[in-house]
Parts: sequence; structure tokens; C-alpha cells
Amino acid sequence: MSSTKAYAAQSAATPLAPFTIERRTLHANDVQIEILYCGVCHSDLHTARNEWGGTVYPCVPGHEIVGKVSGVGNGVTKYKIGDTVGVGCLVDSCRTCDNCKQGLEQYCSGGSVGTYNGKLKDGSGISYGGYSKQIVVREEFVLKVSDNLPLQNVAPLLCAGITTYSPLRHWKVGKGHKIGVLGLGGLGHMGVKLAASMGAEVTMLSHTASKEADAKKLGAHHFLLTTDAAQVANKAKYFDFILDTVSAPHDYNVYLGLLNTNGVMICVGAPPAPAQIAAFNLIGQRRSLVGSLIGGLPETQEMLDYCAAHHIVSEVEVIDIKNINEAYERMLKGDVRYRFVIDMATL
Repeated sequence: MSSTKAYAAQSAATPLAPFTIERRTLHANDVQIEILYCGVCHSDLHTARNEWGGTVYPCVPGHEIVGKVSGVGNGVTKYKIGDTVGVGCLVDSCRTCDNCKQGLEQYCSGGSVGTYNGKLKDGSGISYGGYSKQIVVREEFVLKVSDNLPLQNVAPLLCAGITTYSPLRHWKVGKGHKIGVLGLGGLGHMGVKLAASMGAEVTMLSHTASKEADAKKLGAHHFLLTTDAAQVANKAKYFDFILDTVSAPHDYNVYLGLLNTNGVMICVGAPPAPAQIAAFNLIGQRRSLVGSLIGGLPETQEMLDYCAAHHIVSEVEVIDIKNINEAYERMLKGDVRYRFVIDMATL
């Protein structure tokens, strides 16, 4: 075991603060990583404050991790000390079920293990995330990161990037498709960049008029102000896809009405309350309302390689770890363009 500096929440009502955790001694197939940057996801806040329930304290969030390999077990074959690597939302799964065998570890039938607040398979406790100086992860759950992109901008790709890339790939979004991206935040800005790079006609759907300039700078071809009833009515039955990245309560029916026949609305945001859907908004045009959860390890590596080849990264604001609680409050207000990233050298 090795003592490691970290930041942790001790309860749902207390701010994150310095804490010391223990990382396991390297097993044969383990990779030890010195964390350089860790992105701040809205899921971190939800978990730290137990808004989804089930948080085990102390809780060390963080699942958008990039760093350098600082140690390897004697059975590791893919990585060596000094390699630039990443860790996303998962650190383990059963590895034997049908989903795992297909590289869909996020849907593991035996239960995947989250990078933080996950029950470790060996029964040794709960996983601690990337708000820390180092982490030890099984080789199979470590990802190769290109050195040709700024690492602080790469970190959010490990969640925001794969969460939007995976459904775009699964539903084969590309040239000839019209897609609306709902919500210009950490997920939405990556959805715009990726969908545009794949050749789709991209429209940003937002209730904030001031975001139009940013949306077009990121690659959106059009902007639809969702609070303008005339604009919304003008795009009825227009889109082939809508990528819904919003985690706040909103009316799904409004956006289903923007889909053409056979249109697909893909939910990657997670609002706290159940959606209320009018059946005729689906059956009237044979529309689909679907969901997608991050991506498996092969697809996450594919996404990282794709972003490196196309020079796609997240737009970030780098912060000191001591400012994490302020960052959470700013995130709740939408006061970030478009992802906070912690410089772990400040820990």
C-alpha cells in the first residue's frame, strides 16, 4: 500500500478537502499512474453530494484522468514507465460476460466498477478517483494518450468525449444527417465538435441566445433558440437525430416534435426526475427515444485516436485543486466554458 494525497468529501454536506488515501501495491497486471490533470464532471458533484444516492464516504471523485506511467506490474505488456496514458469512467468489470467480451464493459452484466465510488471486485473496499496524486489501475482499463495534444484539454475526453462519441458512432451519424445538439455545456460542446467532424449538419439547440457565437465557433452550422416558439415551430420534423446532453429537468416532448420520421433522440444527460412522454410523439412518426452510457474500452481508445487524428479537444479552464468547491458552485450556474480541469501539480 502507498499513501497518496487526495481531495475528498467526508459527507454530502461538507466541502471537499485534503485527505490521504491508500493505493494498493502493484499486482502483476497493474499500472501505476502519476496524475497530471483530472477533469471535473457534473457526475463528480452529484456523487460527492449524494444526489444520486449510494455514495460511500469518504468520496474521492474524478474520472477524466491523464498522466504518466510511474510503475508497472511484472505482467504488464502494453505500457512502460513514462508512457502518457488516461483513465476514464471504469477501472474494472467482470471481463467474462457477453457485453465485456464485446468491449461493452460499461454494460457489464456482473457490474462494472466505476473509477470512484465503485465496489472493488476483490472486496477490498471502494474505488477512489482522480482528485489525487496517483492511481493504480488494471492494464486493461488504461488507455493510450497521444502526446500531440495538450493534456489538460485531453482529460475531459475520457468522459465528455466518449459519452458523445459513442452514440454518434453507434447510430452512424454522418454526412447527409441533420442533428440537433441540445445544451451547450461540457457534453454539448463535444457533441458539436464531433458531429461536425463526422460530416453531419449540426444545429445547436439552446435556451441561451448568447451561446450562438460560441456554438458556431465550435463547429455548429445553425443555432436554434429554444425559448423562441417561432424558431421551434419552424424546425418541426426537421432533424434525423437530437443529442440531448441536458441533465436539468426539461420537456422531452418539445424536442421529439423536432424529429422527422424515424428520427432518434439520444439521451446522454441524466435529469433527476423521470421524463413524461406523450406516446403519440413517438408513434406518430415512428420516432425513438434512446439512451447511451459512456463507452467501452475499445471504443474509448478509438475515440482518443480519432480526436488525436482530427485535433479535437475539449475547451477547458484549468484550476488549482483548492478551488474545487468554488468550481462546483460555478458549474451549477453554468459558469464554465466548457470543462474545469484540475492541475494536479497544485495538490
